Amino acid sequence: METGPGDAGPVVIALDVGGTGMKCALVRPDGSVVHAERHPTGAERGPDAVVDTILDVADGLAGKARADGHTPRAVGIAVPGVIDEAAGMAVWSANVGFRDVPLRDLAVARLGLPTALGHDVRAGGLAEARLGAGRGTAHVLFVAIGTGIAAAHVVDGSAAVGAHGAAGEIGHILVRPCGPRCGCGRTGCLEAMASAAAIGRRYAELAGVPGSTAAQVAERAVAGEELAREVWTSAVEALADGLATGQALFDVQAIVLGGGLVRAGRHLLDPLRSALRERMTFHREPRLVAATLGDEAGCLGAALLALDALENR
Repeated sequence: METGPGDAGPVVIALDVGGTGMKCALVRPDGSVVHAERHPTGAERGPDAVVDTILDVADGLAGKARADGHTPRAVGIAVPGVIDEAAGMAVWSANVGFRDVPLRDLAVARLGLPTALGHDVRAGGLAEARLGAGRGTAHVLFVAIGTGIAAAHVVDGSAAVGAHGAAGEIGHILVRPCGPRCGCGRTGCLEAMASAAAIGRRYAELAGVPGSTAAQVAERAVAGEELAREVWTSAVEALADGLATGQALFDVQAIVLGGGLVRAGRHLLDPLRSALRERMTFHREPRLVAATLGDEAGCLGAALLALDALENR
């Protein structure tokens, strides 16, 4: 793409919208970030106010780009929930209250730029597969383990969306039929057994220590506390069952783990690798690695969605 005198080159506007905060950036076509900023989502104000904030921030980034000599070319927005990417519709999101919000069309009307709307975890998986821990790997399963558990199946740099925009809900694989009740209403889901929230909650119940976190459980397990070790091991075993199911379904070369639980490092990855290996029969064992892009993955993924939208016009 040609640039004129004083033109610092094209950029895309990227926003990763979470329930608490938004990570935003101006990104070059090569994936390098030229400017980044963060804003509170303010979900407590209601979905209309969140939409206004998204559009205001995106518009402000477009102005920032032009002021710095860049040419904004497209917008990528990643949001949580059920997303109809083809229609550009945020169908449902508990975190920010969206119900059938035509976010892509609203952004196009406000900024006059091509806009892509995507799912936050799929965007993060896209970034990890193309720019991060899965780079150079054709078949990647990205699994984000935090308050919940969700996944993105990325093949040749493209994340599967599903027929209804809900692909990748690996957190709701049934792993323990008699397990605790999940937020979805069913009992024994992977998310109810092995998410960071579930680990902290389980330890708090057994130890009588309200407010316990998964990080504290990991620390206490490493220090030799028996109860913490039991809770941690139980979660790792459940997670291995979920990942083994994922491998049976998708046959990937690499499973990339992201989210807060991965901060436990080898204390998670080492036992999880062993447990996953035990569950492999005729399936090939995938490479199990930690994500490398941290909490920037969703924003970079949103930028990739915008760049892809430009290429596909």
